[in-house]
Amino acid sequence: MAAKDDLGRAGEQRAVSHLVGLGYDVVDRNWRCAQGEIDIVAVHGEHLAIVEVKTRRSTAFGHPFEAIDERKRHRLWRLAHAWIEAHADQARGLTVRIDGIGIVGPDPQTAALEHLRDLA
Repeated sequence: MAAKDDLGRAGEQRAVSHLVGLGYDVVDRNWRCAQGEIDIVAVHGEHLAIVEVKTRRSTAFGHPFEAIDERKRHRLWRLAHAWIEAHADQARGLTVRIDGIGIVGPDPQTAALEHLRDLA
């Protein structure tokens, strides 16, 4: 389990670097509440992006985005609402969206990275 956790943490760090490189302001990471956890919360222009990161060594068991199904998206929206309730001052005036980042490869630092905006 530790190797999987290490892979996930490395993938999230790569995702943060990617987002910062695009001009996002990362305002929270691994935020938890009773409903679950948000990997990354970032502001980009007038958008508050709730970002789900999925990292895989290969696509042998499917592409990372396949894990962000309708049920997961609904959960992410509930988590987004919980985060906004807890951080109303930071979210005021921003449009909320759900983004996904999929990373595939043996080394998250050099693996292929895909960023899908507004998974709705």
